[in-house]
Amino acid sequence: MIDRKLPPVTEIGAASMITIAGGVIYLAAYLPKHAPLWFALVLLAVAAGLQVTNAVLLSRVPGFAWGLFFQVGRWALLAYALIAGMIEYAFVYDHTRGPQLVVMTLMLALFMVNVPVLIAFTVARYQALES
Repeated sequence: MIDRKLPPVTEIGAASMITIAGGVIYLAAYLPKHAPLWFALVLLAVAAGLQVTNAVLLSRVPGFAWGLFFQVGRWALLAYALIAGMIEYAFVYDHTRGPQLVVMTLMLALFMVNVPVLIAFTVARYQALES
């Protein structure tokens, strides 16, 4: 096991997932009616900001096992793209329309990217340092 100081990628990713879940639950609670979007947009912005912060912090880790990170991340992204596609289909099938669909789709896209990053980070963090 490699013991080194790494940024709190998992914790920030979890906080992002919590804001995404909160936004989707908030919007879904109003279905089939239209929800006021301001709260969902705030949660969307917070989740996006957390994910950008995660990317910046992770990109600054010296000697990180990027090869393994991307190898694992690609397959996880493929799996979560399929999952996100099925969820998006359910949104459309249930007649979610307009701005509400756009916000839910953006939250779903953040979810689709966040989980593979967390999976790949969890695997790559324990690999030997690359030179």
